[in-house]
Amino acid sequence: MPRVLLIAPAGAPPIEQDLAAQGVPVIAHSEPPRLVADAVRGEAGVVVAWEPYPAAGLLQAFESLQQHAPLPVLLFTDDADVATLERALRSGVHAYVVKGYDPVRLRPLLQLARARFERDEAQRAAHADLADRFEERKLVDRAKGILMREHQISEDEAFRQLRQVSMLGQQRVGTVSRRVIDAARDADAVNRAGQLRMLSQRLVKLYALRCARADAEQAGRLQVEAARRISEIVAGLGQSLSQATFGDLLEGVDQAWSALQPALQGRPQVDRLPAADAAAERLLVAADALTTALESASPLRTLAVVNRAGRQRMLSQRLAKQALLGALCDGPVAQSAAADAVRSVESFEQALRALQQAPLSSPEIRAQLEVAEQAWRELLTGLGDAFAADGRSRIAVASEHLLDRFERLTALYARAAQSLLERG
Repeated sequence: MPRVLLIAPAGAPPIEQDLAAQGVPVIAHSEPPRLVADAVRGEAGVVVAWEPYPAAGLLQAFESLQQHAPLPVLLFTDDADVATLERALRSGVHAYVVKGYDPVRLRPLLQLARARFERDEAQRAAHADLADRFEERKLVDRAKGILMREHQISEDEAFRQLRQVSMLGQQRVGTVSRRVIDAARDADAVNRAGQLRMLSQRLVKLYALRCARADAEQAGRLQVEAARRISEIVAGLGQSLSQATFGDLLEGVDQAWSALQPALQGRPQVDRLPAADAAAERLLVAADALTTALESASPLRTLAVVNRAGRQRMLSQRLAKQALLGALCDGPVAQSAAADAVRSVESFEQALRALQQAPLSSPEIRAQLEVAEQAWRELLTGLGDAFAADGRSRIAVASEHLLDRFERLTALYARAAQSLLERG
């Protein structure tokens, strides 16, 4: 027979002695406020209680017991009220005995409480298993959708891949599916935060082209589109990322973006370029901090490659911006832009070599890298002509071409980082 945790206030029958006579030991006496703690500390197998008219505190204690340390509960009472009976059953009482205390009935009533407890636990486990299976099915459907979209495969093929990796890793399909979903979320967040870095530089580049009247109408349309894209990304990240984890970084991005917007409004003027560029630099720093934090928070090691490819997008726009600032502005601003351009070229070429040597690759990625390198050489060729109107137009075209290449590459790296075989 199980050991008993007894609740027997003054006036109760001699339950402990009667249990002992039946060969059932009482290991401790308890009270409603400490029932859960006593159950956790002790080795009780059943709770026996006597209460003529069960108060709310006792029933709440039983409810907490079932939530934190479930045990069978046998309650003796004088209360025949149906409402009290219903509350007691909802609270986790398994045998509710009204005016029926008799020592000879203790053993069968304990068996009844335990049998009902075991039945309830089996039902609870079945319900939990059903809920888990339903949740797993939702995870599998989401993961299949991601694989179908990113790899252009059928639903059957997506499920086959999930099953294959599940068997290879000896994991449930739901566990593998969650990995796919988490990887897609992390790669997307790093990609979008990285776009903010690029867009901060792109906006100033486009504003400079408008000041130089180089494809000014097209530059104006692209500037509006870039500003709209920043607002969408900032709002989307604010909804999808944890405020507790990334809230301060998101706030920094939002504040920097709010400060940049007024600097780019109105009729473009060269003398406003330095202030606009300084505001864009603050957005760049804030976006870079967020991107780095997102990469660090993810278990996917391959997100470092996604981050690097995304940074190349930013450098494509930053270098074009610096060339335009050097040509349009005077004095320290022009000198600083020229010095920064040298560093941008070095950073871009260093990262390009790292990407070419990165283990995360594919035939499509290698082909895109070759095209991107050609676009990079085109931009370098045009940088020396930034003081001429046609040279600025070539810079505008070449930087857009290079940006497009690295937009595609970043998406390819993000897709590769979500591979089912990723062990990050």
